[in-house]
Amino acid sequence: MKSVIFPLLAVLIWSINAVVNKAATSVIDPAAISFYRWFLAFLLMTPFLLVPVWHHRKTVKQYWWKLFILGALGMGLYQSLAYYAAYYVTATFMGILNSLIPLLTVIISIFVLRVVPTVGIALGTILSISGLVWLVSHGDPSQLLSQGLGRGELMMFIASTAYAFYGVLTKRWSIPLPNWQSLYVQIGFGVLLLIPNFLTAESIALTKDNVGLVIFAGVGASILAPYLWILGVMKLGANTTSIFMNLIPLFTAMIAVAVLGEEMHSYHFIGGGVILLGIFLVQKLRAPLNFRRQSVTKKADCQQEM
Repeated sequence: MKSVIFPLLAVLIWSINAVVNKAATSVIDPAAISFYRWFLAFLLMTPFLLVPVWHHRKTVKQYWWKLFILGALGMGLYQSLAYYAAYYVTATFMGILNSLIPLLTVIISIFVLRVVPTVGIALGTILSISGLVWLVSHGDPSQLLSQGLGRGELMMFIASTAYAFYGVLTKRWSIPLPNWQSLYVQIGFGVLLLIPNFLTAESIALTKDNVGLVIFAGVGASILAPYLWILGVMKLGANTTSIFMNLIPLFTAMIAVAVLGEEMHSYHFIGGGVILLGIFLVQKLRAPLNFRRQSVTKKADCQQEM
């Protein structure tokens, strides 16, 4: 049971980070905190990883473009969009949208990794999309037809999709580098990609009001949480550990209400609940959808009758 504490603390830190994203909107430019976060993480990891990465420089050189793409998706696009989205949506909404990442990962895996579709994936996708529509429309789906998707909602969906691609490509490419060394190089590329936007930001000053947020994002969310998550995977296995991701919306909502004073509405509970139910079905209903096999069987039966 002690092993449960690792993924539990990891999702708690990531949940707090969603609240940090929202809190940062009033004290620091999104481009600035995006850069500072990963630059700080890169600096802190350098004493431990620079020499090992140098020893594997041939591997890094061979796979640099894949590491570059992963850095762009995971460190550049995903978190940057989340910081910008925080201007338009609540931390609670961000937490719920992040819970879609496992489902999006499974859907993308069907096409990229040739994962066999399951009953859970089919039902879970339908339910999660329904819950998402209910959530985004604030309980009035007709609103989407008349007003369309909001800027913040679209940013968060793109961000979640980018991170889902990050997870799928990480598995498909299986770059022959130790996990932390691979992450270190990806962060390095991410920092380089974030520099242009950082240099054009209106306010990049670190102050007493924002430095704590930067430190939490750079240390807690970027280093400590992944470390705890990896420990959880090692102790409990990937499938069991992944279930803890479902707690992020709950933790985020509780923290956002307590710290930011956000209000919870019925559409949060209904939409978020339906989304989580869909994700639960994806994880539990693993019977494959054998459309092709069923079609062949029916065709053979028809031929026998003739």
